[in-house]
Amino acid sequence: MTRALRSRLWRFRRDEDGNSTIEFALTFPAVMVLFLSAIELGYVTLQHGMLERAMDMTVRDIRLGTGTAPQHDDIKDLICTRAGFIRNCSDNLRLEMVRVDPRAWNAPPETPDCTDQSEDVKPVRDFVQGRSNELMFLRACAKIDPIFPTTGLGASMTKDGAGQFALVSNSAFVQEPQ
Repeated sequence: MTRALRSRLWRFRRDEDGNSTIEFALTFPAVMVLFLSAIELGYVTLQHGMLERAMDMTVRDIRLGTGTAPQHDDIKDLICTRAGFIRNCSDNLRLEMVRVDPRAWNAPPETPDCTDQSEDVKPVRDFVQGRSNELMFLRACAKIDPIFPTTGLGASMTKDGAGQFALVSNSAFVQEPQ
């Protein structure tokens, strides 16, 4: 009996059937995490590029639009219209515009002012219209839902209480003389 058991164990040990199944079971999760992270990164890059482009176009309009002073809601609508891939842009985008003195540098706040769906609505942090020849700093913060929030890149992003991460775009311009 021990000889038969030993013989079967020896044959089982030498048998190579199923090796590819073990390799697949070990590598498949890692490959899927990389694949899903690549999709997430592409989506985030697309949205951030569209937000940057929308900010650049809007700031150009503000800078060159002498005689007009667009208000907060007008600027927000322009950015949301031009940044096509941001869902619920009017609810998830928050703008901040501050006057910066280049001679006595007063840096804008380091942390962007973003929305958080899990908190109560906050008023606009700071939105000041510039006068002629003033240096203005405009920052937009859009909150985005990850595609795969529990896998790879989506799991490692810094998220707020509602599970959204922030895309931030900054721009500075000088208000043209009137």
